[in-house]
Amino acid sequence: MVRIHDSTEDEAPDEDLTREFAPEEMPMQTEPPPTTSTATTTTKETMKDIVLGKVIDVKDVVKAKVMKETGMPEWAFVFLGIFAIIIVLLIAYLIIRKLFGKKRHGDKNKSKGFKDLFGKGSDLVAGKDIMGGFQQDMEELEDNMEENEKAQAGEKETVKLGRIQYKLDYDFQQGQLSVTVIQAEDLPGMDMSGTSDPYVKLYLLPEKKKKVETKVHRKTLNPVFNETFIFKVAFNEITAKTLVFAVYDFDRFSKHDQIGQVLIPLGKIDLGQVIEEWKDIAPPPDDKEANFNQYRSNVFSHLTDDFVHILLKKSLGDICFSLRYVPTAGKLTVVILEAKNLKKMDVGGLSDPYVKIVLMQGGKRLKKKKTSIKKCTLNPYYNESFSFEVPFEQIQKVSLMITVMDYDKLGSNDAIGRCLLGCNATGAELRHWMDMLASPRRPIAQWHTLGPVEEESEKK
Repeated sequence: MVRIHDSTEDEAPDEDLTREFAPEEMPMQTEPPPTTSTATTTTKETMKDIVLGKVIDVKDVVKAKVMKETGMPEWAFVFLGIFAIIIVLLIAYLIIRKLFGKKRHGDKNKSKGFKDLFGKGSDLVAGKDIMGGFQQDMEELEDNMEENEKAQAGEKETVKLGRIQYKLDYDFQQGQLSVTVIQAEDLPGMDMSGTSDPYVKLYLLPEKKKKVETKVHRKTLNPVFNETFIFKVAFNEITAKTLVFAVYDFDRFSKHDQIGQVLIPLGKIDLGQVIEEWKDIAPPPDDKEANFNQYRSNVFSHLTDDFVHILLKKSLGDICFSLRYVPTAGKLTVVILEAKNLKKMDVGGLSDPYVKIVLMQGGKRLKKKKTSIKKCTLNPYYNESFSFEVPFEQIQKVSLMITVMDYDKLGSNDAIGRCLLGCNATGAELRHWMDMLASPRRPIAQWHTLGPVEEESEKK
């Protein structure tokens, strides 16, 4: 039997075999590759998409991080971004306008660029232009201030407010100051008619407690007062006082105008004699000065007596004496050498001083001794020695009170000032006492400033 082969069936396995064992040959029959320009365009678009995607991813990450840390909602984040963009655009606009905008002052300032924006180039770095202009302004300001001060001083010198005549008399026995306002002349006209209605107000600083005033004299520039006023002031306080003559113009319907004033520091004049003199009237204080004076008066009025005594301490005088202690003999020797610059206690401006030494223990007076009296002097010299029996076991318990007295033949003797020495003392007095104990058998001399005495007088 003859077998007939079907070509269709025989070729089919060959195709399958070809497809199975030669797959790589098949692409050779695909479409031809694209041109070079098309490949480049595709690559650029791909890179652009990649970069844009990364930027968006970074933006999203930053946005999410900021919103998470700050807790801001998305709309607030968007608003801040828009606001920042507006600020940047505004700054850019201002810079462009400054650099390339129109010049109002012609073409001579053109092409300066950043010099016009930040200064004059290198001069700005050196600070020449700015500092030079600043220094020039300061010099002009100082010149103007000096001219104003000179002008004001000239005005003050040219303004004449007249003068006043007064008399002062201090009574040391009674402790009172007698002030007489005699007259004033050449006062300025304060009224429309060219005259004034003057009167004088008197008081003592710093207290300003007691104020007295003269009668008003109508329509005159040369009033004659002849009025006397008495101020009770102890002698140990009067040196800290200032007498004020305040001259006013009386006005019935409004506040009285102050014409001027005269200040007399009582600590700088000799109260041992009657003083009668003329003084030019100075301008009244302005509001600031008046407020300061009021503040100062309030401060002084609240000072304690102890602090006032400290202020007055130097005005009482000084005393020099030596101390010597011999422990084996139990002997304390005090030598009063001299005193100086003592306060004037008599009417004649002098004193009759002597020194009193009191040995004390536990507040009790054990022994009392005194020097001779030196007549009519403020700088007495004594060189007088005094001895006290003080056992060694008692030397730490005793104290010495050394008082300078002013002898008075008729009345009681007045205490000028004193020093207190001992282990309970303070300051220079304590150091002097300790130096004496540290140097037995050797005299230790030292000057001391007299302190105030609580009692104004002591028995003879």
